[in-house]
Amino acid sequence: MASPRTENATSIYDFTVKDAAGNDVNLSTYRGKVLLIVNVASKCGMTNSNYAELNQLYEKYKDQGLEILAFPCNQFGEEEPGSNDQIVEFVCTRFKSEFPVFGKTEVNGNNSAPLYKFLKSAKWGILGDDIQWNFAKFLVDRNGQVVDRYYPTTSPLSLEYDIKKLLAVA
Repeated sequence: MASPRTENATSIYDFTVKDAAGNDVNLSTYRGKVLLIVNVASKCGMTNSNYAELNQLYEKYKDQGLEILAFPCNQFGEEEPGSNDQIVEFVCTRFKSEFPVFGKTEVNGNNSAPLYKFLKSAKWGILGDDIQWNFAKFLVDRNGQVVDRYYPTTSPLSLEYDIKKLLAVA
């Protein structure tokens, strides 16, 4: 799921991930954007509020350089059981989300995606500092550096100040 440079990664641009259709996406595609990277789930008690608020943020700031990257994950209470196609259909039909949804990803454990290993080590990098649940959020600046990490229970709209600060640095 990651490029050969994973071990020596200095930014999220050093990673290649799979989109929901199984295609490779080099994250350098997002160079110059402010990113909010979120592990998502369709059947979580926080699904409705998180997707609604993520959509609001995306609609408000996408033209200023915000990109939201959604990574479905089934590691928490099996709350993302569907296939990639089912997940995309759910997100696009129910929530009308326009931000990219990637392939199902593991964020913890031995099979944790290299991108998530990097994100976790960049913020709160304590050994064993796993993602706690669905909708953990990482804010990444225009240079591909992780600048903050937010708990799953943190409302996406509460990140607006931090996002606006990074967008203004353009």
